[in-house]
Amino acid sequence: MPVAVVTDSTSHLPEGFAERHGIRVVPLHVLIDGVSALDDVEVGPVALAEALGQRRIVTTSRPTPSEFASVFREALTEGADTVVSVHLSKKLSGTWEAAVLAAQEVGPDRVRVVDSRSTAMGLGFAVLHAATAAANGAEGQAVEAAAMSAANRSETLFVVETLEYLRRGGRIGHAAALLGTALAMKPVLRMQEGEIRPLEKVRTMNRATTRLVDLAVQAAGEETVELAVHHLASPERAAELATRLEERLPRSRGCVVSELGAVVGAHTGPGVLGVVVQRPPGDVAPTDEQKPLRAAGQ
Repeated sequence: MPVAVVTDSTSHLPEGFAERHGIRVVPLHVLIDGVSALDDVEVGPVALAEALGQRRIVTTSRPTPSEFASVFREALTEGADTVVSVHLSKKLSGTWEAAVLAAQEVGPDRVRVVDSRSTAMGLGFAVLHAATAAANGAEGQAVEAAAMSAANRSETLFVVETLEYLRRGGRIGHAAALLGTALAMKPVLRMQEGEIRPLEKVRTMNRATTRLVDLAVQAAGEETVELAVHHLASPERAAELATRLEERLPRSRGCVVSELGAVVGAHTGPGVLGVVVQRPPGDVAPTDEQKPLRAAGQ
């Protein structure tokens, strides 16, 4: 293909998707008690959940610009004319910045870097749409546009057992207002303008699951959407959530289930459940002022 598509490990594409679509994945770094390992390569969700359960110190860091530069050069050496590199929100991580620095080193005329303003399959769907455009022979600018368009049509919602992990990692953003009494609640959060923001809070995970389904249905509207469910150490809850989504959205193109890796999981904690709704091309997502997601009781 004339355009190579690159992403990072927080896209959490389901197993086999990256290989099938020719996507190169650059792993972030996970540090457990100061020992560094590569996300989804040397440490995965099982090891992460175990480390968190043992109250070990878990932190994360971005890939280095040289790691990105190596992948970019490899893609160009193997025949690509252009690289489109799509990453998690620059408001959540320095990963996008590292990719930009690498692009400047390798050649800004040959490497395009996209901020998805999301993570997990909010990022993953943007990457997959970019890869589809590349496979169909699109040039770099069109592949970049496909990624950005998909990112703008995505809705990411999730619920955590506690906000403590997000607070520790400094990723909580506007959700800080939910701290205190919310620590005894189950906060429903959303990705909005590249940040994690609060939507509402409920008392139980069962109620939270119901709200995720309702909010996903609202986000989908009458469109035929793509769906993804994420979890960490909660496969039964994730399977139940996926089943309920497919029942409520029979026109969807199916629902993929993917366990979060060590980097995102380190900031959400075990028990997290998430839903990503990907609206189809041609569907113009309403702005928040036009049609905000409604919290319970509104």
